[in-house]
Amino acid sequence: MPPKALQGLRVLEFAEFVSGPYCAKLMADLGAEVIKIEPPDLGDESRRRGPFPNDLPDQDASGLFLYLNTGKLGVTLDPSKLTGRRIFEKLVAQADILIENNPVGVMSKLGLGFDSLKTINPKLIMASITPFGQSGPYAHWKSYYLNTFHAGGEGYTLPGGIGWQMYPERPPLKAGGFIGEYNCGVAAATAIVGAAFGCLMCEAGQYIEISEQEVLASLMRTDLGKYNDGWVESRATRSVPIGGFIHCKDGFVQLIPLWKHMWTALVAAMGNPEWAGEARFQHERLMAGWQGVTRVSDDILRDREEANERIEQWAMQYNSEEIYTVVQRHGCIAAPVCSVADLFSSKQLQAREFIPEVEHPEAGCLKYLGAPYKFSETPWRIDKPAPLLGRHNEEVYCNRLGYSRQELVQMRRAGII
Repeated sequence: MPPKALQGLRVLEFAEFVSGPYCAKLMADLGAEVIKIEPPDLGDESRRRGPFPNDLPDQDASGLFLYLNTGKLGVTLDPSKLTGRRIFEKLVAQADILIENNPVGVMSKLGLGFDSLKTINPKLIMASITPFGQSGPYAHWKSYYLNTFHAGGEGYTLPGGIGWQMYPERPPLKAGGFIGEYNCGVAAATAIVGAAFGCLMCEAGQYIEISEQEVLASLMRTDLGKYNDGWVESRATRSVPIGGFIHCKDGFVQLIPLWKHMWTALVAAMGNPEWAGEARFQHERLMAGWQGVTRVSDDILRDREEANERIEQWAMQYNSEEIYTVVQRHGCIAAPVCSVADLFSSKQLQAREFIPEVEHPEAGCLKYLGAPYKFSETPWRIDKPAPLLGRHNEEVYCNRLGYSRQELVQMRRAGII
């Protein structure tokens, strides 16, 4: 097989849950050798999160863990114990990169801060992912993914569209799943690869601190830019007066006729119904006051609602793919709203082999999401499934660090591994 893009890069992962493990997964699937360190017995927190097969908890079959940890070697280790710390230092001496997402100060208390580790490995690149970074008044605040997502600002604008229209009195929400944590993992991986190239040039390691709040705030750059002009984006302004999320025969489709020519195109796609020619349904009137501070009349609000009801009556005759095809062809913004099932059955994604199957010794053969990029010379691929807890202890500790099997048994009994 041809070499992979990051082949030869050695990564040590001392991270849990999503952001750190996802960062390391991205690198593992591109060919880096990743050794994942987990706490003895308990393992990574994501092992205790579902979904599980048949809803039966199994630390080796968590869907979240299986996805986040493909391509990695897995060992158990407690570096808070003296022997565990010495083993950790030996692993660092052989690594190019260390990824960790522990609370601020934890690594230093363990004697494993960057200043200590760079004496062991001067070329080490160490990346620390924390909610608010290593400095500032919030640095030591405890935070969960819900907190950091909202600290980045995006939550204030959610739900927009139909969610805000139906429930304007409800409080803001975070986006579904752990999307904020995944974004932080992507940002960390980008920074690490940049530092790795820098290390090739100057032959010196460096410390990278990633603030999850700053990562998520950076994704709000458009909204933050608007603030300079005195505009505050909100859930209300995230919706559009005409269209938006519309029910159709098999789910939802999104229609966004922002400009007059798009409204004309949507009307044409609907067969130029007679109602759309009425003066009260003209684009300028229906869009009056959109993203402005002036309040529109109750008559306009009622006419917007009626227009959307009529659009939905038309849309309910067709499925999302049919609507998407005809509306786009006429020149209006449209998009099918895909469920997970839709993605797994997508002819486009299947044609591009975006959803490979991976065999796991406990969970069996499962479908995984692939990479959103393709390399012509250094192909992306998943070489092995997520590790069972402590699966590679012997390979790493005996074959690489020189410990005997008897020593492994003793360290296991002592809770070191």
